Amino acid sequence: MKKIHSLVLLPVAAIVLSGCTSAPTPADVNKATAEMLKNSFQARGIATLDRLNQDQANAECAVADATGKPLDAKMTKAIEDASMKTVKWPTDGKFIGDWKEGEKIAQSGRGLTWTDTATSENGGNCYNCHQISKEEISFGTLGPSLYNYGKLRGVTDPASAGGKAIVEYTWGKLWNARAYNACSQMPRVGHMGILNQKQIQDVMALLLDPASPVNK
Repeated sequence: MKKIHSLVLLPVAAIVLSGCTSAPTPADVNKATAEMLKNSFQARGIATLDRLNQDQANAECAVADATGKPLDAKMTKAIEDASMKTVKWPTDGKFIGDWKEGEKIAQSGRGLTWTDTATSENGGNCYNCHQISKEEISFGTLGPSLYNYGKLRGVTDPASAGGKAIVEYTWGKLWNARAYNACSQMPRVGHMGILNQKQIQDVMALLLDPASPVNK
């Protein structure tokens, strides 16, 4: 543990020693931390070094988080517009799958580790941040409760024209949450290839199907 702690502190210590007359800025610390991760992370299996590459949204939001200054309106719109363009709608035109399978995906936190393979099926790990079904008593609170998600939004039939706006919004949010919130911390499960189309359809069913326990 001592070795790990020293690795974490080295980048910050280097900044302080190089400029003793002034304290490091949040941006300096963020940059040094990124360098530390780059130098210490090793590619292994499917966990390759490209995971350390930041896109524009990651880079801009990291600086905003480090400095405590929110993005300006122009950058916010640019990130959201670019993110919306990444959203891929279901190729078969179907948004709703099997809620029972969706519950399994929401419960599973497996996948994307160096011990997995490129063909391994990932989980969504949704309960790590959200309350979803009342039957599950263990859940995180980083994200809002999704219990009664469809019911509260008046979605009585996800295939109807009346529910179209909510259905498409939910799909887009799952695919790339930054299309609606530039610095959203929600995993971009579609855009990043965490879940495939069938899995997203099943999670959609969990949230929107009136037969799902989420909407009971």
